[in-house]
Amino acid sequence: MTELVLPSPAKINLFLHITGRRADGYHELQTLFQFLDYGDTMRFRPSDDGIVKLNCNIKALETDDNLVVRAAKLLQQQFAPNKGIEIDLEKILPMGGGVGGGSSNCATTILALNRLWQLNLSSEQMQQIGLTLGADVPVFVNGQAVFAEGVGEIFTPCEPPQQWYLVAKPPCHIATAKIFTDPALPRNSVKIRPDDYRFENTRNDCEALVKKHHIEVAITIRRLLECAPTRLTGTGACVFACFDDKQSAVKAMSCLPDGVSGFVAQGQNVSPTVRALQNSPLKPTFSD
Repeated sequence: MTELVLPSPAKINLFLHITGRRADGYHELQTLFQFLDYGDTMRFRPSDDGIVKLNCNIKALETDDNLVVRAAKLLQQQFAPNKGIEIDLEKILPMGGGVGGGSSNCATTILALNRLWQLNLSSEQMQQIGLTLGADVPVFVNGQAVFAEGVGEIFTPCEPPQQWYLVAKPPCHIATAKIFTDPALPRNSVKIRPDDYRFENTRNDCEALVKKHHIEVAITIRRLLECAPTRLTGTGACVFACFDDKQSAVKAMSCLPDGVSGFVAQGQNVSPTVRALQNSPLKPTFSD
């Protein structure tokens, strides 16, 4: 039986500026997405029985509401009504942490089934399908580091430094909707051009609000700032500290407060999923 094994990587938002709010309630923003060489692993086994089945090491995720299942069934209904798929998801990315695990899993599923079911969809078509499932899914389908604008759907390719990061997950869950509806959230950041991006000249507009409501995040950022430049990713709860080499990032793990988990990864301007499909679709792995 054919089996396709793909990495499903994390992402970080190197910065996040809220530049306005539209009449429909959606926020205008600017952000820079970069992938990490760390993430979940997904295995896909196609069949002709019309059944979509998800197996996961976290049993609570084996539901029809999972974006993986929703993506597979959507593609099945639209393009391959007689096709089936069994998917194994090995989950290691923190959930609800702002590193895009669910969106990444969804995008990896779309990319895998496009290959296995021979749908011949373009990247643009897959991004449009992904957008109906989640705002960050098109970024993972696109597979390139991008400066994103609008409500996050306008992409400009970018090549930020592929630094090493210590990504830390404080023991709390951040409700994204609560952050974006809070009256105290800044919504008037001045727009910048993609070429003007510098880490030191940008920020995450959600960070102050998140730190105010979640002391665990504030403590983690304060501790890591003693080691390296540190910032919230997305609406959190994960934060990342930037390093020039892996050894320094690993050493900084000792700075993490009690109860805070973390991992070390290198930034990638091409998604490991896309690279795996291009180079070796049956045997892709994350780097050690």
